[in-house]
Amino acid sequence: MEQFLKRTWAEIDLNKIEKNYDICRSMLRDGVKMMGVIKADGYGHGAVAYAEIFSKKGCEWFAVSNLDEALQIREAGIETPILILGFTPAEKAEVLAFNNIAQAVYNREYAAALSKNAVAQGVQVNVHIKVDTGMSRIGFLYQDSEDDAATIDAIEAACKLPGLYAQGIFQHFAVADCGEEGEVYTRLQYDLFLDVIRRLQKRGTDFELYHCCNSAGASEYRDLQLNMARLGIVIYGLTSSDLVKEQWGIEPVMSVKSVVAMVKEIEAGTTVSYGRTFTAANDMKIATIPIGYADGYTRRLSGNGARMIIKGAYVPVIGTICMDMCMVDVTGLDVKAGDAVTVIGKEGDKAVTVDEIAAKSGTINYEITCDISKRVPRVYVRDGKVVSVQKF
Repeated sequence: MEQFLKRTWAEIDLNKIEKNYDICRSMLRDGVKMMGVIKADGYGHGAVAYAEIFSKKGCEWFAVSNLDEALQIREAGIETPILILGFTPAEKAEVLAFNNIAQAVYNREYAAALSKNAVAQGVQVNVHIKVDTGMSRIGFLYQDSEDDAATIDAIEAACKLPGLYAQGIFQHFAVADCGEEGEVYTRLQYDLFLDVIRRLQKRGTDFELYHCCNSAGASEYRDLQLNMARLGIVIYGLTSSDLVKEQWGIEPVMSVKSVVAMVKEIEAGTTVSYGRTFTAANDMKIATIPIGYADGYTRRLSGNGARMIIKGAYVPVIGTICMDMCMVDVTGLDVKAGDAVTVIGKEGDKAVTVDEIAAKSGTINYEITCDISKRVPRVYVRDGKVVSVQKF
């Protein structure tokens, strides 16, 4: 087994990955295909590891952000169809076609450029038409059935371009994870999307695949799943919806671990770290932990009540978080250099969750896992034993 530096590392539980897959599959109605969203290196968890497990379990599609991410999956020997959700230079038409990678097409100009290159390179590229029904990000604009009626012409024209095969059509919900407040807008987006599909079908333009549900959409609006759903954050055991956690029982698969580098006693009045933002009110024992913002432990946690777990006890982070280190208060604990530290995860009856870190950082759980940096090795564990290590 490949060794790794036990400084700071992220443990990925393969058993929980498989469990979450089964739960996610149960969210889908019969006949609905699963598209596992593994962009951003699997939201920081490791895209290849997820793709290997999910493809073996029957996941029909994967989605990534860009061509490099797609080729990483192909280089690992995984042949499951892939959709690139974001931008790919049109000149890469041949690479897309030869690697069975479908490309999102989001306006007439990009469709024309991709078509031109596909024809020149003698290939046919599978494309999924992206419709903007209310996200206002990328996509053929269709947020009003009357004002945006010309969009139907533009999509029809794009689908008829040579060198392109219009395999799918999709859109993205903006507020499916916002509970009752988001339901009206979510269903409005869905109705607009259906209107596009119906109007295109009347003109003879049809598709193999229709998808509009993200994780929240698939889990909370099962009637909107069409024939494929894109599951992202939920497959990593995270979600912005408490209802999803309680109803489906998904579990976070990532823990972040570190060790104590040094323990020291400081006197009352001593200041700690950059900016001297923390002053010891009493004599204290502090420990230095080798994790900082260069590892993804954001500086925004400084002074926000962040905590870790050492020897089954919560220990507060004190002072400003540095690039490579931070300090915690271990007063009253028998702590020494080399002791294990749980930065994110469970230890006994204590837990520091990704959601807790996100709340204290003023962000969302997606950002926390995506920000775990490349210098932090991913250590894959099954049945409590290390089975592989991914280093960057």
